[in-house]
Amino acid sequence: MSTPKERVYKLIQGSPLSYTLSSRNTESSPLMHFDETKNSNRTLRYATNQKSCFEDEQDGNILLSPIVFVDGLLVVPKNNPVLQQFLHYHPMRDRVFYEVDLVKDAQKEMEELDLESDAMIAVRKLSIEEVEMLTRTLFGKDPEREDTAVLMRNVKVFAKNNPKDFLAAINDPELSFQSKVRVFFDKGLLSPRNSNKEVWFNTPGNKKKMASVAFNNSPFDTAIAYFKSEEGVESLKALESLIQ
Repeated sequence: MSTPKERVYKLIQGSPLSYTLSSRNTESSPLMHFDETKNSNRTLRYATNQKSCFEDEQDGNILLSPIVFVDGLLVVPKNNPVLQQFLHYHPMRDRVFYEVDLVKDAQKEMEELDLESDAMIAVRKLSIEEVEMLTRTLFGKDPEREDTAVLMRNVKVFAKNNPKDFLAAINDPELSFQSKVRVFFDKGLLSPRNSNKEVWFNTPGNKKKMASVAFNNSPFDTAIAYFKSEEGVESLKALESLIQ
């Protein structure tokens, strides 16, 4: 345990009006902590009149007290180190409840706010071509079927709600390539067949099967892999000439 201070604990799931945490070892709710220094399991028990949370360090005069979270929170003052010690070793720590770290939480929130700010700045710098590419790669949709304002709104909403994923997408060198393959499908130059188990060419001069779709794969991913192979280079150039 570190320097004495007030500590705040919060339930992981929801904020019920009250929640009572088990404070003594029972058959239905075992409270044990494996002590590596003693190479043994030690029984935990919270008693307000004891100086330790370990049963083997307590005397026979036990005064038990319930541990109650109110509205999902439990505040333990620094003058109650035994309860803090008990909660530190409690087997439900980080499973049912966790200790609130205000500094760490503030740092995390600042990081999230910075990401959102960076994403919103980046989205305003996008060209319409980039918005269309993102529409294809992020949403798998044909941008030609939507108004430009709708496309921009959708990308902005995504950037705001998923700033990390958005920034990763716009910095992905594969973005342009993936968008191009989406265009092939959107324009019907490639088509999935046989319940998405195969990908076929569908151009005036080529109606042949491109490849079979592997298990747990998609027609799009199959096409991506094909065009990156030596076999697919010429086919990629031919399809590119049809959309230019």
